[in-house]
This record gives sequence, structure tokens and C-alpha cells, in this order.
Amino acid sequence: MRAEKTNITAEYKTRLNNSPFFVVVDYKGLKVGPITELRKRLAKAGAELHVVKNSIFRIAAKEAGVGELNGALTGQIAVVTGPKDISAAAKVIKTFAAEFDKPKIKFGYLNNKRLEGEQLKALADLPSMDVLRGKLLGLLNTPATRLVQLLNTPASQLARVLQAKVDKG
Repeated sequence: MRAEKTNITAEYKTRLNNSPFFVVVDYKGLKVGPITELRKRLAKAGAELHVVKNSIFRIAAKEAGVGELNGALTGQIAVVTGPKDISAAAKVIKTFAAEFDKPKIKFGYLNNKRLEGEQLKALADLPSMDVLRGKLLGLLNTPATRLVQLLNTPASQLARVLQAKVDKG
């Protein structure tokens, strides 16, 4: 393999090792302007889109320990990676595809587990991690709030009875 290809392969291997996920999309027919817009939207979600040759990505994936992707890499592909949330990246891709009818989600990997296109679309429908964390904190906080209310209720009722006695007396 030529030195340039070796360097590019090493770069993609590093990206795959630094990201807990990657999503492979078919971008065929997407012009430069819309690809730039998709990259901007993905950047806001903490992800990146890179167009890559199938053969180079196949080698990088194998070296990164993902496994063989022989039959899965066909057509013009781009790979979305990021250090954060796969759900946010999938949501951006799904929304963008609804607007432009491209790119098509082919498959992805999350922590070395393969996800098909439909599974990634289901992830896109999930709330963001921040929303899920907020809901979890709300659930954890609710019992404590109720406990405090329960403990305060007898004391406040007693105080009201005593105040009524004072007001009457």
C-alpha cells in the first residue's frame, strides 16, 4: 500500500478507536453544499462526517477491531463518528435525510455492536442524553420531595390547630 493510503488508513483507525460509535451512510447524489450543511449540523451535535474510500475504510475498521465489513461497504460512503452521543448524530442524519432525501443510513456500530439502519433510526427518535438525565434526576428527586412533604404534614397540621386555638382564645 502506498504511503498516502497508509497514513489515511491510520487516521481512520484513530478516529474509530476514539469514537464509541460510527455510522456509515450512502451519500450518492448529495452535492457539496448540502454535505457542508450536514457537516455543520453534525458538528453542533458533537459528530463529524468524512467521505472515505470503501477499501481504505474496510482496512481501518479491521485494524480497529471492528471486524470484516466486506459486503457492507458498497457505493459512495461517508462515515459519521464522534466522542459523544450516537442518538444525537443519528437524529441529525435522519432529519437531514427527511429534508434532502439523502443520505441513506446503511449501518453503524456502537461499542463494537453492529446496528442496522432501522435500529439507528429508532435511536434517532430517543430524547437526547441531557433530556434523559433530567428525567432521571426528576425521578430520583420525587421520592425525597414526597418524603419531606409527608414528614412536614403532621407538624404543619399541629401548628394550624394551635394557631386556631390561639385565634379563638
